[in-house]
Amino acid sequence: MATTQRARMDPRKRRTMDALLRAAEEVFSERPVDEVTVEEIAGRAGVAVGSIYNHFGSKTGLHAAVVARALAADQDYMDGAYLPERSPVAQIRAAADAYLRFYLDHPDFFRLLAFPQSPGRYPAGRELSSRLVRTVTEQNERLVAALRAAVDRGEVRPVDAEEVATVLWATWNGIISLAWRPDRLRHSEDDLRRLLATATDVIAHGLLTEAAEGSDAPGG
Repeated sequence: MATTQRARMDPRKRRTMDALLRAAEEVFSERPVDEVTVEEIAGRAGVAVGSIYNHFGSKTGLHAAVVARALAADQDYMDGAYLPERSPVAQIRAAADAYLRFYLDHPDFFRLLAFPQSPGRYPAGRELSSRLVRTVTEQNERLVAALRAAVDRGEVRPVDAEEVATVLWATWNGIISLAWRPDRLRHSEDDLRRLLATATDVIAHGLLTEAAEGSDAPGG
Protein backbone atom coordinates (compact mmCIF):
# COMPACT_ATOMS: atom_id res chain seq x y z
CA MET A 1 0.00 0.00 0.00
CA ALA A 2 2.73 2.47 0.98
CA THR A 3 4.72 1.64 -2.17
CA THR A 4 1.65 2.15 -4.35
CA GLN A 5 0.90 5.48 -2.70
CA ARG A 6 4.47 6.66 -3.24
CA ALA A 7 4.30 5.63 -6.89
CA ARG A 8 1.18 7.79 -7.33
CA MET A 9 2.65 10.70 -5.39
CA ASP A 10 3.48 13.96 -7.14
CA PRO A 11 7.14 13.66 -8.29
CA ARG A 12 8.14 16.94 -6.65
CA LYS A 13 6.60 15.91 -3.35
CA ARG A 14 8.28 12.53 -3.56
CA ARG A 15 11.68 14.12 -4.20
CA THR A 16 11.25 16.41 -1.20
CA MET A 17 10.25 13.56 1.09
CA ASP A 18 13.11 11.37 -0.12
CA ALA A 19 15.61 14.19 0.43
CA LEU A 20 14.33 14.76 3.96
CA LEU A 21 14.42 11.05 4.77
CA ARG A 22 18.00 10.70 3.50
CA ALA A 23 19.15 13.73 5.47
CA ALA A 24 17.35 12.55 8.60
CA GLU A 25 18.84 9.06 8.28
CA GLU A 26 22.31 10.59 8.40
CA VAL A 27 21.84 12.98 11.31
CA PHE A 28 19.72 10.67 13.46
CA SER A 29 22.36 7.95 13.14
CA GLU A 30 24.99 10.40 14.41
CA ARG A 31 23.32 12.24 17.30
CA PRO A 32 20.36 12.02 19.70
CA VAL A 33 17.05 13.30 18.37
CA ASP A 34 16.96 16.17 20.90
CA GLU A 35 20.29 17.50 19.61
CA VAL A 36 19.12 17.62 16.00
CA THR A 37 17.17 20.64 14.75
CA VAL A 38 14.65 20.80 11.95
CA GLU A 39 16.74 23.59 10.44
CA GLU A 40 19.74 21.27 10.23
CA ILE A 41 17.76 18.49 8.57
CA ALA A 42 16.12 20.86 6.09
CA GLY A 43 19.46 22.48 5.30
CA ARG A 44 21.11 19.16 4.63
CA ALA A 45 18.17 18.11 2.46
CA GLY A 46 18.17 21.43 0.60
CA VAL A 47 14.49 22.15 1.28
CA ALA A 48 12.47 24.58 3.35
CA VAL A 49 11.92 23.87 7.06
CA GLY A 50 8.18 23.94 6.49
CA SER A 51 8.50 20.83 4.33
CA ILE A 52 9.19 18.76 7.44
CA TYR A 53 5.90 19.83 9.01
CA ASN A 54 3.98 19.56 5.73
CA HIS A 55 5.09 15.99 5.03
CA PHE A 56 5.81 14.48 8.46
CA GLY A 57 4.02 16.70 10.99
CA SER A 58 7.07 17.21 13.21
CA LYS A 59 10.67 16.22 13.79
CA THR A 60 9.39 13.25 15.79
CA GLY A 61 7.20 12.22 12.88
CA LEU A 62 10.18 12.35 10.56
CA HIS A 63 12.25 10.31 12.99
CA ALA A 64 9.47 7.72 13.20
CA ALA A 65 9.37 7.50 9.40
CA VAL A 66 13.13 6.91 9.27
CA VAL A 67 12.99 4.19 11.92
CA ALA A 68 10.08 2.52 10.12
CA ARG A 69 12.11 2.43 6.90
CA ALA A 70 15.11 1.00 8.74
CA LEU A 71 13.03 -1.74 10.34
CA ALA A 72 11.39 -2.66 7.04
CA ALA A 73 14.76 -2.88 5.29
CA ASP A 74 16.22 -5.03 8.06
CA GLN A 75 13.26 -7.40 7.90
CA ASP A 76 13.67 -7.81 4.14
CA TYR A 77 17.28 -8.95 4.61
CA MET A 78 16.39 -11.29 7.47
CA ASP A 79 13.49 -12.79 5.50
CA GLY A 80 16.06 -13.83 2.93
CA ALA A 81 18.14 -15.57 5.61
CA TYR A 82 15.50 -17.62 7.40
CA LEU A 83 14.28 -19.59 4.39
CA PRO A 84 12.37 -22.75 5.41
CA GLU A 85 14.33 -24.97 3.02
CA ARG A 86 17.56 -24.17 4.88
CA SER A 87 18.67 -26.17 7.89
CA PRO A 88 18.67 -24.28 11.21
CA VAL A 89 22.47 -24.01 11.19
CA ALA A 90 22.43 -22.74 7.60
CA GLN A 91 19.84 -20.15 8.64
CA ILE A 92 22.11 -18.90 11.42
CA ARG A 93 25.06 -18.54 9.07
CA ALA A 94 22.84 -16.87 6.47
CA ALA A 95 21.57 -14.44 9.11
CA ALA A 96 25.12 -13.29 9.85
CA ASP A 97 25.76 -12.71 6.16
CA ALA A 98 22.43 -10.92 5.68
CA TYR A 99 23.15 -8.68 8.66
CA LEU A 100 26.46 -7.64 7.09
CA ARG A 101 24.81 -6.96 3.74
CA PHE A 102 22.19 -4.86 5.52
CA TYR A 103 24.98 -2.77 7.02
CA LEU A 104 26.89 -2.45 3.74
CA ASP A 105 23.79 -1.39 1.81
CA HIS A 106 22.26 0.78 4.55
CA PRO A 107 24.94 1.89 7.05
CA ASP A 108 22.80 4.65 8.54
CA PHE A 109 19.88 2.28 9.04
CA PHE A 110 22.22 -0.19 10.70
CA ARG A 111 23.45 2.40 13.19
CA LEU A 112 19.91 3.49 13.98
CA LEU A 113 18.90 -0.05 14.88
CA ALA A 114 22.09 -1.52 16.33
CA PHE A 115 23.27 1.54 18.25
CA PRO A 116 20.19 3.74 18.75
CA GLN A 117 20.54 7.23 20.12
CA SER A 118 18.64 8.46 23.18
CA PRO A 119 14.90 8.69 22.42
CA GLY A 120 14.74 12.14 24.02
CA ARG A 121 12.48 13.56 26.68
CA TYR A 122 9.18 13.52 24.83
CA PRO A 123 6.63 10.67 25.16
CA ALA A 124 6.51 10.16 21.38
CA GLY A 125 10.25 9.51 21.31
CA ARG A 126 10.05 7.04 24.18
CA GLU A 127 7.16 5.23 22.51
CA LEU A 128 9.16 4.98 19.30
CA SER A 129 12.09 3.59 21.28
CA SER A 130 9.81 0.96 22.81
CA ARG A 131 8.54 0.03 19.37
CA LEU A 132 12.10 -0.35 18.15
CA VAL A 133 12.93 -2.67 21.06
CA ARG A 134 9.83 -4.78 20.39
CA THR A 135 10.59 -5.15 16.70
CA VAL A 136 14.28 -5.96 17.18
CA THR A 137 13.28 -8.50 19.84
CA GLU A 138 10.87 -10.12 17.39
CA GLN A 139 13.65 -10.36 14.82
CA ASN A 140 15.99 -11.93 17.37
CA GLU A 141 13.32 -14.49 18.19
CA ARG A 142 13.88 -15.92 14.72
CA LEU A 143 17.50 -16.55 15.67
CA VAL A 144 16.35 -18.11 18.94
CA ALA A 145 13.96 -20.36 17.02
CA ALA A 146 16.75 -21.46 14.65
CA LEU A 147 19.00 -22.30 17.60
CA ARG A 148 16.26 -24.31 19.31
CA ALA A 149 15.53 -26.18 16.09
CA ALA A 150 19.23 -26.96 15.71
CA VAL A 151 19.29 -28.35 19.25
CA ASP A 152 16.20 -30.48 18.55
CA ARG A 153 17.85 -31.90 15.42
CA GLY A 154 21.01 -32.74 17.29
CA GLU A 155 23.07 -30.25 15.28
CA VAL A 156 23.84 -28.09 18.33
CA ARG A 157 24.41 -29.19 21.92
CA PRO A 158 21.75 -28.16 24.44
CA VAL A 159 22.16 -24.45 25.21
CA ASP A 160 20.13 -21.51 26.40
CA ALA A 161 18.99 -20.37 22.96
CA GLU A 162 18.03 -16.89 24.11
CA GLU A 163 21.43 -16.24 25.68
CA VAL A 164 23.33 -17.62 22.69
CA ALA A 165 21.20 -15.53 20.32
CA THR A 166 22.06 -12.43 22.34
CA VAL A 167 25.76 -13.32 22.24
CA LEU A 168 25.64 -13.82 18.47
CA TRP A 169 23.71 -10.59 17.85
CA ALA A 170 25.99 -8.54 20.10
CA THR A 171 29.09 -10.10 18.53
CA TRP A 172 27.88 -9.33 15.01
CA ASN A 173 27.16 -5.72 16.00
CA GLY A 174 30.62 -5.34 17.49
CA ILE A 175 32.39 -6.82 14.49
CA ILE A 176 30.47 -4.75 11.96
CA SER A 177 31.15 -1.57 13.95
CA LEU A 178 34.86 -2.05 13.16
CA ALA A 179 34.05 -0.80 9.66
CA TRP A 180 33.64 2.80 10.80
CA ARG A 181 36.72 3.15 12.98
CA PRO A 182 38.75 6.23 11.92
CA ASP A 183 42.13 4.60 12.53
CA ARG A 184 44.21 1.69 11.28
CA LEU A 185 41.97 -0.73 13.16
CA ARG A 186 39.26 -0.08 10.59
CA HIS A 187 38.31 -3.29 8.75
CA SER A 188 37.31 -3.83 5.13
CA GLU A 189 34.25 -5.65 3.83
CA ASP A 190 36.29 -8.81 3.23
CA ASP A 191 37.70 -8.56 6.76
CA LEU A 192 34.22 -8.28 8.20
CA ARG A 193 32.97 -11.33 6.32
CA ARG A 194 35.91 -13.38 7.57
CA LEU A 195 35.53 -12.15 11.16
CA LEU A 196 31.80 -12.85 11.21
CA ALA A 197 32.40 -16.38 9.95
CA THR A 198 35.15 -16.86 12.54
CA ALA A 199 33.00 -15.55 15.38
CA THR A 200 30.08 -17.76 14.43
CA ASP A 201 32.41 -20.75 14.12
CA VAL A 202 34.04 -20.10 17.50
CA ILE A 203 30.67 -19.79 19.20
CA ALA A 204 29.46 -22.94 17.43
CA HIS A 205 32.52 -25.12 18.10
CA GLY A 206 34.39 -23.42 20.93
CA LEU A 207 38.15 -23.00 21.16
CA LEU A 208 39.31 -25.82 23.40
CA THR A 209 40.14 -29.26 22.05
CA GLU A 210 38.75 -32.29 23.85
CA ALA A 211 42.21 -32.90 25.31
CA ALA A 212 42.41 -29.37 26.68
CA GLU A 213 38.94 -29.62 28.16
CA GLY A 214 39.94 -32.88 29.85
CA SER A 215 43.06 -31.34 31.35
CA ASP A 216 40.97 -28.64 33.01
CA ALA A 217 38.61 -31.14 34.58
CA PRO A 218 38.96 -31.86 38.34
CA GLY A 219 41.79 -34.34 38.83
CA GLY A 220 42.89 -33.90 35.18
